Amino acid sequence: MARRPHSEEHENHERWLVSYADFITLLFAFFVVMYSISSVNEGKYRVLSDSLVSAFRNVEINAAGATMAVGSRAVQSQVGSRQVVPIKNSKEEERKRQLREKMRNMAKNILEALGPLIKEGKVRVTEGIKGVTVEINASVLFAVGDAKLEPAAVKALRAVADVLAETEFPVTVEGHTDPTPIKTSQFPSNWELSGARAASVVRLFIDAGVGPQRLTATGYGEQRPIASNDNPDGRARNRRVTILIEANLPDVPEELAVR
Repeated sequence: MARRPHSEEHENHERWLVSYADFITLLFAFFVVMYSISSVNEGKYRVLSDSLVSAFRNVEINAAGATMAVGSRAVQSQVGSRQVVPIKNSKEEERKRQLREKMRNMAKNILEALGPLIKEGKVRVTEGIKGVTVEINASVLFAVGDAKLEPAAVKALRAVADVLAETEFPVTVEGHTDPTPIKTSQFPSNWELSGARAASVVRLFIDAGVGPQRLTATGYGEQRPIASNDNPDGRARNRRVTILIEANLPDVPEELAVR
């Protein structure tokens, strides 16, 4: 039998495309995986970006060198021949420091002005997170059932007003009574009496030079006692005028100065 002639096979010159396609597919998969594990959290990115911007804005570079202040600490950083000084919230920290210093000085001045009454237990001065509070027993300021300031009280309150006039803090004057009923033509109830007593103190402060826009007079009657009304001493403590010099004092522990 005659042998069938063998047909010549043609060489495939495009076989490399299969390997190339596989390589491209693997490369695409690789970049997809890399992108998926390195996606950026937009929120965290913004926080980081804002922090970096804030830090670089607060950098002060002095040709002779400078000091790095973070909060109340001073740190020096040497870069080449210069000292780089990042200051974190320097203006805000300085404002808070000055505010605390003013409040402390004012509290000391009030303590000195009311020293004799404080020794007698008629006045209490406290410095706390809300500001300085001056609590004055009503017996020092007014006669029973009256809202007219006694002459001796005027001198003491003017000393306090002189201290307040040199500051810019808002001042609230609160009048308080005990629950003993009062019903006169001038004061139908303790509400009117407490409000009139607070107003009397405010009028004196204005006459002594304290800006009226800083002052508020409030009467609470017997609604906010600080002692028991079951005994004479407690009722006497509740009959009071409270002067609150208001300020927002961060990081200041309460009751720094008592008495």
